[in-house]
Amino acid sequence: MAQVLYITAHPLTEEQSNSLAAGKAFLDSYKNANPEDEIIHIDLYNEEIPQIDADVFAGWGKLQSGEELTSVEEKKVSRLAELNEQFIQADKYVFVTPLWNFSFPPVMKAYLDAVAVAGKSFKYTEEGPVGLLTDKKALHIQARGGVYSEGPAASMEMGHRYIEIMMSFFGVPSVEGLFVEGHNATPEKAEEIKDKAISLAIETGKTF
Repeated sequence: MAQVLYITAHPLTEEQSNSLAAGKAFLDSYKNANPEDEIIHIDLYNEEIPQIDADVFAGWGKLQSGEELTSVEEKKVSRLAELNEQFIQADKYVFVTPLWNFSFPPVMKAYLDAVAVAGKSFKYTEEGPVGLLTDKKALHIQARGGVYSEGPAASMEMGHRYIEIMMSFFGVPSVEGLFVEGHNATPEKAEEIKDKAISLAIETGKTF
């Protein structure tokens, strides 16, 4: 039995969001193909994801020196540790985001910051950082109003690219991408584009 983290970063509903709609199609298909697996949904818009701020840095410093943390520091540091532990214990990651301003919503960056912990998801060596999550796999489902998989806008896409970089940094050997793109650029084809992506999501759910 595998444990899957289904990590969504969208404030709207599956009816309103193409990325969440494709994500749901994938998830339903995956559950059907893998009924014994455990799915944990992390809705980043409804989870407490602490920013790495002055309280966190102070708390980390106090942990190293053995000093007592304030209640605020303790709450934030403990939550970050909880998120990281959940992440490294999982077997598979499914990230679901829109493309906003060439990247993804800020809550996803905060989450990736939370799980990027030296000694947990990666380690430093004399040869440089080495990822520790070498037995995992990841999928990123992303809706893009324009076309970014090819053409002049391809170099401007930083959301999927960032997730790929972070997963590689963590040592995750397999990172797939599933994109719903071009529905705003060609609104007359929006339903066709969405339907095609949903079909691909269903097929991906069978094999991921």
